[in-house]
Amino acid sequence: MVGAWQQGIVRSVALIGALAILVPLAAHGEGAKKPVRSEADLPRFTYAIAGKASDLLQADRATFDTFAQKVLVDVNATLDGYDVQDHAALRAILNEKASILTLEGENQAALDLVRQIRELEDKPDAKLTSGLRLEAILKARIQTGQAGGDAYAAAFKQIYGDAIKGLPYDLVGNVLKEAKEGVEISSPTMILGRIESGVDPAVGKTHAVSGEVAAMLVGARLFDTVAFPLKAQAYAVLDEYLSAHATVLKPDIWAARDVSLDGTRGLTPVVVGIWDSGSDISLFPKQLFTDPHPTTYDPHGLAFDLHGFLTHGTLYPITPERAKQYPDMVADLQALSDLQANLDTPQATALKTKLSSMNAQQTAAYFETLEYFSNYAHGTHVTGIAVHGNPAARILVGRITFDYKTIPSPPNDADVKRGDDDYQKYVDYFKAHGVRVVNMSWGGDASAYEAALEANGMGKDAATRKKMAARWFAMDKQALAKAIASAPQILFVAAAGNSNSNATFGDFIPASLNLPNLLVVGAVDQAGDAASFTSYGPTVRIFADGYQVVSTLPGGYKVPFDGTSMASPAVTNLAGKLFALDPKLTPQAAIRLIVKGATRSADGKRPLLDEQASVTLLEAQLTGHR
Repeated sequence: MVGAWQQGIVRSVALIGALAILVPLAAHGEGAKKPVRSEADLPRFTYAIAGKASDLLQADRATFDTFAQKVLVDVNATLDGYDVQDHAALRAILNEKASILTLEGENQAALDLVRQIRELEDKPDAKLTSGLRLEAILKARIQTGQAGGDAYAAAFKQIYGDAIKGLPYDLVGNVLKEAKEGVEISSPTMILGRIESGVDPAVGKTHAVSGEVAAMLVGARLFDTVAFPLKAQAYAVLDEYLSAHATVLKPDIWAARDVSLDGTRGLTPVVVGIWDSGSDISLFPKQLFTDPHPTTYDPHGLAFDLHGFLTHGTLYPITPERAKQYPDMVADLQALSDLQANLDTPQATALKTKLSSMNAQQTAAYFETLEYFSNYAHGTHVTGIAVHGNPAARILVGRITFDYKTIPSPPNDADVKRGDDDYQKYVDYFKAHGVRVVNMSWGGDASAYEAALEANGMGKDAATRKKMAARWFAMDKQALAKAIASAPQILFVAAAGNSNSNATFGDFIPASLNLPNLLVVGAVDQAGDAASFTSYGPTVRIFADGYQVVSTLPGGYKVPFDGTSMASPAVTNLAGKLFALDPKLTPQAAIRLIVKGATRSADGKRPLLDEQASVTLLEAQLTGHR
């Protein structure tokens, strides 16, 4: 199963991860541990629940602690029995343990975990900011001997403020803006609505939850009972810090690197494949590929529906009711971007007012609708980035239908097989129409199948769902790799993903594939610093701007989006320009120019896209051949 790598919605509604603490593995036992080389090597757990998950979330402390203790036993067993070397996977496990310790009042033990994090974090901003809020909570508890009341709240505010006020804004500003956005938007009502709509229906069938959902419930409980009561104090600290630095702007490196081919003579038309959720092609009338003799497919592309059947239209069809909703949802997408950028705009104020007035059921329905429109807009936004400044670009659409439902369509053998066959149909279509570069701002992994099975109440337990998902995902991975490899003349550019983890360890596709005509892209911000969300790993060879990137939505609206979804088409854009300047370039030659032209980030860890440098390299190469 695949989904658009659209980051903004997921991170803007960071409901239960606001207090995540990332810590290294402590010593557990002397025996040999099972090696964990990929996410699939980790064990799966199942926990019986007598009633609803939402009722458990709101239960008395003794009831929830009984559940949390069962989870903690398995967390410790995983740490004792498995050699988890991947930092992101290890952080997730230990975050769950630290959350339970905090809920149980084991303040010093939880604080000891928080203090270990800075030796594990790799990203410079995370090394300074991870765990600060939870650390302040735990220190305030220890200092006051309380977990509530005015003295405790005042101590938290003082400790949190002291920890943040001296941090370098140029390094941590974006992270703290995101933290403030989470504080402003997240609420227990919002979390409750998502659990009632996304978890309770399945629990009603199976009377159990997986370890993944158990971790979500633990995080939600931590937010509800520990973090949210200190919302006013956390907001005040973050607002004071950001207000003090309101006039400080991070440098933007991208404008100086941009290349426009407008007005350049002798360009060769380049067919650019946008393999995504669909594009509003009316916005790009001079940059369209048109099939002069369309038969099975449409003149400007092909499309398949959610179940893998051929359908029509380069843009997902929108109902009259949805069309009426669309302008308001665009305003909300802009509001989310404004909140992330710490902008006090009318749209942001309106969105906060709207969310605060909703009950749990309304918030659940609202965010499902927001996901619908995020998917609807995604492909057009990507297209605008991919063809910017390239009059030679000719857009050819390969439309995927992504599932936006809180409870996704139940997976089955027939749908998986059709979807895998469709991979080859897309690529064959691209080959038949002379596509030179294809953008793929989407991805999937086996855990998506596991989640879909659980959400639909399918499978005896988590271990059974893991086996079912592994079989389907192996089919997906083989089919996609085979399809891409069958078109060596096409350069495929893929987004790394937005999980702040190793794409190879997570076995994301296409990002984990290692193919000579595939280039995987991570995201950085306007200054070239790693985005907090970007995935990484050995297959990620280039990084581009994926933070607050403005592009076009259906209907011509201009809105900033975040994500590796936005970084990938920036690389596709450069590839299209290189092919327009030299149509004889192979995908491998284009990759070499893109990677060789990159400059290193300030910490030396990331190669940053540089259109000017890569085009200059190509021009020197062409001059040498004359």
